[in-house]
Formats: sequence, C-alpha cells, structure tokens
Amino acid sequence: MRVQTRHTPGFGVARVLLDPGEAVQASPETLLASRFGVTETPAGRGGVRASKATTVVYTAPSDGGWIDFAPLRPGDVYPLDVGGGTGWSVHRDAVLVRPSTVRHDPNWTPLQQLFGADSGFLEHYSGTGPLVLAAPGPVDAFELGKGELVTVRPDYLLAYPDTVQCRLRALDPGGPQSLRSGEGLAVDFAGPGTVLVHARNRRLSGT
Repeated sequence: MRVQTRHTPGFGVARVLLDPGEAVQASPETLLASRFGVTETPAGRGGVRASKATTVVYTAPSDGGWIDFAPLRPGDVYPLDVGGGTGWSVHRDAVLVRPSTVRHDPNWTPLQQLFGADSGFLEHYSGTGPLVLAAPGPVDAFELGKGELVTVRPDYLLAYPDTVQCRLRALDPGGPQSLRSGEGLAVDFAGPGTVLVHARNRRLSGT
C-alpha cells in the first residue's frame, strides 16, 4: 500500500494505491472515489472513528486499484509509517484509513495503565504499513532526544511511538477532567522519539 496526499493541509485527501487483492479499512462516509472494481465488505462496528457505526473493508481487484478518502471535516491528512517493531499511540478520532497489515491493539497494557478502566482518548496500533491519520490542522512534530521533555494538551495531540514515555496530570485538581476527551488534562512526554501534534484545537474544530 502506498499513499499520495493532495489539498493539504486545509482540505486533505488521501489516495491509497493498492496492490492486487490488497485491503484497507475505513469509514464508508470518508470514501470519495475509487477505481472501478474495488469491492466493499462490512467490517463490523467501531474502529476508524468513534462517531461512525460501521467500518468497511475495501479490497483491490486482481490488477490492483486506488481509493480516495477525505475526512469529514477540513484539515490535514498524514500517512504515519508504522513499522520497525515500534507501535504508536494515536488519538482515538484520528484514524482515517487502516491497512490490513496494521492492527488495532485495544488491550495494550501501557494505555490500560494510563487510563485505568476508563476508555481514554488514545488507541494503540502496531504492525507494518502506512496508517493514514486525519488532523483538524497542519501536522507538526516535536523531535525529543533521550530524556528531553515536552508537555502537550490532549486537544492538540495526534500520535507518539512506544519509545516515548508519557504521563497524564490534571491542570487543576479541583476542576473538571475527562479521560475520554482529555478535558482538564495535560500529557508530559519524555524522549527519545517523535511526538506528533496538529496546529488546531480538536474540540474547537468540532472533531
């Protein structure tokens, strides 16, 4: 699978180029167009966006094909290269397209330790391939050296690799807090690794 992007960062579209028989998973509402012959199979509930009831598996025909996906709201699209034995924690609402070679890990222990029994604002992915993310604003990156620290608000967080250590803390211990949305929280990161953010507040943009 290869990914080409256009109209970024304001109104990004991701073109997914598939080999014969290769498959990807996405919300049907994000499908813009595809080469004739691409087949669609329901994939069950949840996964790509929390606001969508179902996702669909799109499979290329015997001679390959392409599919264009567009986020439901304005913003950037970003192909995140998952591989090399390193997984990524990604904002729950960010995944636009997931290849069959990248798996969602709902029981990943570090996130369970981070959020406890609650469903938090992050999900974990591992495997190999380009995981296409949707962001409400241009994607930026903090390249952290070993032991280097940065603090990010959840509304701007996009993804970070397993090499990065993180902790959650309350901005105001007496104020409102939500593990689901990140309201009232900050995330402290320690390198080495790359922390991806987007230059627009997720909640204020309606995503």
